[in-house]
Amino acid sequence: MKVRITFSDRSLEAELLDTELARRVAAELPIEAQGNRWGDEIYFSIDADVSKLEKPVDVVEKGDLAFWPPGNAFCVFWGPTPMSCSTEVRPASAVEVFGRILGDPSQLDGTPGGSVRVEVA
Repeated sequence: MKVRITFSDRSLEAELLDTELARRVAAELPIEAQGNRWGDEIYFSIDADVSKLEKPVDVVEKGDLAFWPPGNAFCVFWGPTPMSCSTEVRPASAVEVFGRILGDPSQLDGTPGGSVRVEVA
């Protein structure tokens, strides 16, 4: 499923994977939230009911969309975070990837936190 993620100053398309977690996130669409920036990541709380990660990872790729359980958060990664070593993209703790930005994720450079909307594209 393709989705559009709109930040206060730009919009991009992404694709959700064919996983149970992605289906739970898709069931919440459209999502409107206030995003927080943490390095080259924006995250925001969602209402998806996720009790356990099926495929937890500690490092993700630029452009990954992931779920972070401690914040019940939808995360958009496009570069290093304060937890990263060198150029790796490391979340604060384990996440599960459920989607990917289509195109160049560096288009998010300079994106502030603030208003975020995720909807079916």
